[in-house]
Amino acid sequence: MANNNNTKNLNVPNLRFPEFKGEWEKCKLEECVVFLDGKRKPIKSSERVSEQKLYPYYGASGIIDYIDDYLFDGKFILLSEDGANILDRNYRVAFIAEGKIWVNNHAHVLQSNDNIDINFIAEKLESLDYSIYNTGTTMPKLNQEVCRNIPLWLPPTEEQVKIGTLLSLLNERITTQSKIIEKYESLIKGIGNKLFSFKMRFKTNDGNDFPSWKTKSFENIGKTFSGLSGKAKEDFGIGKPYIQYKQVFDFPQIQIQNCGLVNVLDSENQNNVKYGDILFTVSSETPDEIGMSSVLLDEVDEMYLNSFCFGYRLSSFEVLNPLYASYFFRDSSFRNKVVKIAQGSTRYNISKSEFIKLKISLPCIEEQARIASFLSAVDEKIKEEKEILALYLIQKNHLLRQMVI
Repeated sequence: MANNNNTKNLNVPNLRFPEFKGEWEKCKLEECVVFLDGKRKPIKSSERVSEQKLYPYYGASGIIDYIDDYLFDGKFILLSEDGANILDRNYRVAFIAEGKIWVNNHAHVLQSNDNIDINFIAEKLESLDYSIYNTGTTMPKLNQEVCRNIPLWLPPTEEQVKIGTLLSLLNERITTQSKIIEKYESLIKGIGNKLFSFKMRFKTNDGNDFPSWKTKSFENIGKTFSGLSGKAKEDFGIGKPYIQYKQVFDFPQIQIQNCGLVNVLDSENQNNVKYGDILFTVSSETPDEIGMSSVLLDEVDEMYLNSFCFGYRLSSFEVLNPLYASYFFRDSSFRNKVVKIAQGSTRYNISKSEFIKLKISLPCIEEQARIASFLSAVDEKIKEEKEILALYLIQKNHLLRQMVI
């Protein structure tokens, strides 16, 4: 690679393959690709009923279904036409679709010209900030006229191919890494379901069976407590750490480094959270998301809980292992019980009085520790793989900034 940071040429990237010289040329997107939007056709979900589902059906952010027919056959760039993702960027906005495909009217279909490398253009389009091209009001939108006039800088075809190939190889590795993570996440979910439903068990160190599981009632092994009360908007943002609703909802184990702040006076009677507390959400828009749990596995001096959750404190860790609890209460075997006590129409809630009546089956504390240790080890592996993925993404973004203008 040649470093061009000190070059006098303005229209070249900072980093370049050494065999290429000369400035890049400015053009418009419509000079690089052919828009095939006229061939797109949306199909209602009720009409996408087929037996074989042979061909991918694409929307703004990727494949959303499979159907028995196709509109396009080849290699194309799909550029999101509308949707929040244009600004939020949780998924790719520009991506390559290859083979026999069907595309609805939420993605522009671009076919690269003969002298244009499709991988290069796709990565260039993906790197853009689309807030300056957004024509939507209530919903972000990229209309075709605006897209046609997006300015691009192009190197010679040979250099496009080399850059595009490098970035494409990185994309393949990123995709592979993402699939590795998905497989581990599927593994931990599948094994967890078997462990918590008594379909799979560990043995003791000497090869014997652990004792039979025992049914326990929540009201006999602990007690509930409430989150913050009497707080106004101006109380938040300063003061003592508190666990927010989103933390409980998103993570099976509380990430204390992500806590918010709340002003709590010494004279107030507020409940502190402690190591081993199991925290539950009490309200959600859908019953399937009610009663999501998270366990505090850190020793803390003073920390509080948001008012839209409640806590459950164990009487003894000899009955329920906190690490085991962080996995168990997220499993479908328990989640199904919580969903059944959800009440509401437009918004669903659970009451502590109904929750405390629930009963659960638990293995002995030694078997709980074995299960928790195993699932935690898989979790650590997933964390490592996600760190690797993050490094690949950093590397790719660096190359994009340095090799493409």
